[in-house]
Amino acid sequence: MDYFFSIILMVHVIVALGIIGLVLVQHGKGADMGAAFGSGASGSLFGATGSANFLSRTTAALAVIFFLTSLSLAYLASERPRISGSVMQDAVQSPPVPTTPVPAEGEGAGGSADPDSRTKDIPR
Repeated sequence: MDYFFSIILMVHVIVALGIIGLVLVQHGKGADMGAAFGSGASGSLFGATGSANFLSRTTAALAVIFFLTSLSLAYLASERPRISGSVMQDAVQSPPVPTTPVPAEGEGAGGSADPDSRTKDIPR
């Protein structure tokens, strides 16, 4: 299972780098903004751009592969047996912490447990 996870992770990273490279190489849609100010070819500013070229189709295919590898990595990571328990499982399985007993209402107000206690000064 770890071998399969490593292969999918390598494909995921390569596809991510490919998407980054293809997006940086492509010609932006707003690059012809100068056409709005009279330099010609203003029909492509907000109009149809025509059929998709090779770069945009390749980017779309890599995006689909990226999403599929993301989902498969998430599934494999959730199904992987855990080597150690989580923090919450460790807390549940640990022995309880010993606590000091809470004095009853009549005992704590100036009792013999703590002569310097100021609990008797607290208004009720």
